[in-house]
Amino acid sequence: MKSRFVVRTPVLIQWEYRLKYSFTPISRSGWRCGWSAIANPDMIALLFSICLTSGWLTPTLAMAASRKLTPLAAPQSTLLRLSPIPSHSSVLPLSFAVVDLAQTGSVPLSADQVIAVGLRHIQQGNVEEAIAAFEEATLLDPQSVTAHYNLGLAQRQRGDLQAAANAFFQAVQADPYFATAYANLGAALLEGNNLELSQQYLQQALELDPELGLAYYNLGLVYRQTGEINRAIDAFERAMAFSPNAPEPSYHLGQIYLQQGNADEAIAGFEQAIALNANYAEAHYSLGHILYEQQQFRASLDAFRAAAAANPFYPNAYYGAGLVLLHQGQATEAQSLLEYARLLFLEQGNTQWVQQIDQLINP
Repeated sequence: MKSRFVVRTPVLIQWEYRLKYSFTPISRSGWRCGWSAIANPDMIALLFSICLTSGWLTPTLAMAASRKLTPLAAPQSTLLRLSPIPSHSSVLPLSFAVVDLAQTGSVPLSADQVIAVGLRHIQQGNVEEAIAAFEEATLLDPQSVTAHYNLGLAQRQRGDLQAAANAFFQAVQADPYFATAYANLGAALLEGNNLELSQQYLQQALELDPELGLAYYNLGLVYRQTGEINRAIDAFERAMAFSPNAPEPSYHLGQIYLQQGNADEAIAGFEQAIALNANYAEAHYSLGHILYEQQQFRASLDAFRAAAAANPFYPNAYYGAGLVLLHQGQATEAQSLLEYARLLFLEQGNTQWVQQIDQLINP
């Protein structure tokens, strides 16, 4: 039985919260992976004990899973690039004070001061409090592009795509020349599967900034979904040119070439993505998939190991490794990995792949 690539693809968002038109980077973490933490610690202990005994899983991975960590899809879903500061806007000094609402008493705060409070909440990981602050700032100054833009980022960080899209839309209404806000609006609409509007806003972003790599990348995702493969290839290549440190465009080019049966180009794309981000689990898995098809079983197993090391909760990695071990006649070790992959797929609600593994284990 052949392995198959199944994974959610996150869009790219410009992850820079803004304090007026000066930039305050707070995190390169991007979206959290779609894989939930495992709910049954006893099953974790049992399966990881089996995997450790077989020698396939390292103690480091076992420790990570036993702590129920939810890894972050950091570099594969994040593209940081400072957009130009509009000449008509004022720039607050870097020494601008962050104000604590609790310490101000009845003294009214300006929108900029409330935004600063929201930024501090973001830095502390308090997303709900940040959203409340940014929303208050939009009420104090409905034309504050900074408030609307930061609110969009925070809403997206919370996972509320509709609210994020609404906030980014208000940001571009406040500043029709803010290319990155258009790109983020397009990304939110893409995640919401509104491909037509997503394409329109991404193209608007590129009209304003023809070198905005994240807009080309997300446009490439749109074209892939609409079946315009040549346009997708062109968009990903442009994204690579303008954002050479982003691994996602190379990865998706590899996926296109894999679907076209061009293994050499696909391998080149995946290897380029891994060179830019050694912890790109999906790229390692996809490389392992090709090597498995080419019957390079030792190399494919190494690739699946790397995928699991990058994301211990990535079920595809264990599934692929289980297939390799089955081929090599190591049925007991293979079953351990397949059962663990099954548990992860079950936690995701992916019943199709649970059934697929059931057929392998109990033919």
